[in-house]
Amino acid sequence: MSKPVPTDPSAFGKVGVLFGGRSAEREVSLMSGNGVLKALQSKGIDAHGFDPAQRSLAELAAEKFDRVFIALHGRYGEDGSLQGALEQLGIPYTGSGVMASAIAMDKVMTKRIWQSYDLPTPRFLVLEADGMSREQLRKVPDVLGLPLMLKAPHEGSTIGISKINGYSDMQDGFALCAKFDEVVLAEEFIQGRELTVAILGAGSSARALPVIEIRAPGGNYDYEHKYLSDDTQYLCPAPLNSDLTGQIQAIAVRAYKAAGCKGWARVDFMLRNGDDEPFLLEINTSPGMTGHSLVPMAAKAAGMSYEDLCVEILASAALELKPSQDWKPA
Repeated sequence: MSKPVPTDPSAFGKVGVLFGGRSAEREVSLMSGNGVLKALQSKGIDAHGFDPAQRSLAELAAEKFDRVFIALHGRYGEDGSLQGALEQLGIPYTGSGVMASAIAMDKVMTKRIWQSYDLPTPRFLVLEADGMSREQLRKVPDVLGLPLMLKAPHEGSTIGISKINGYSDMQDGFALCAKFDEVVLAEEFIQGRELTVAILGAGSSARALPVIEIRAPGGNYDYEHKYLSDDTQYLCPAPLNSDLTGQIQAIAVRAYKAAGCKGWARVDFMLRNGDDEPFLLEINTSPGMTGHSLVPMAAKAAGMSYEDLCVEILASAALELKPSQDWKPA
């Protein structure tokens, strides 16, 4: 069951908004966190910014936050490491717990779990970043076809990703992705429409928000078109018939639950041209909350303001591990 949202701002206590951090997505996180911080403060909540890249865990503990809103993206914030530290400190936090955060941050592990649940995801190969010869790389398109995608499995915001259109592109595309990770995910390219679905809640209360279709110039939804440009079109709700919309939302919720997610997340899809078959790409457990971000857009289409969205997410803050009743701090 989802927690009710308190109507009294003081019920949240002292709130920390964690943003910035040390990942390759730091700049996006700064934008997200500042937006969340202002939104919570506008609701009368005693919210304070905290950048883990500039301040230590000891300082985080000393702040004595009653709960924290995680607006960090990528490693050290979205991958389970921070969630584990917060469990140790006993500070309730937003979003998924340690295991689900770690799983969702790893695109390869996420796809393996989805496969075990018979959820649709593109075919893929896992390539060792330091162990692939030129001849081995040239064989990848023979298995997955062309074009194909190469991705750094632990990065987000389209960082460390290459579209491979021909055999001659494999070497440079692989070298780019290998800069970011120990393995590279080679994935079948699904030609079609790009969709995303935001999920709020946990367990039986998890619910999908309206589907968004993303139309980027030339079909290239890269970092610039995602965060900086105004050229990308977002259609919300996506122009899909009601049956297909319901099918995609249901798959999104199943994918969210399969990974053990809770609180909130965003599930990304490709809808294949020709037969409208949906394919799961990845799940983000701490999605962007910037002016260009998709979860606030979906919430707005569902009748929820940015500020109310932030408050609902904050209300879901929790710990996975409850201290034993006889435990007392030293």
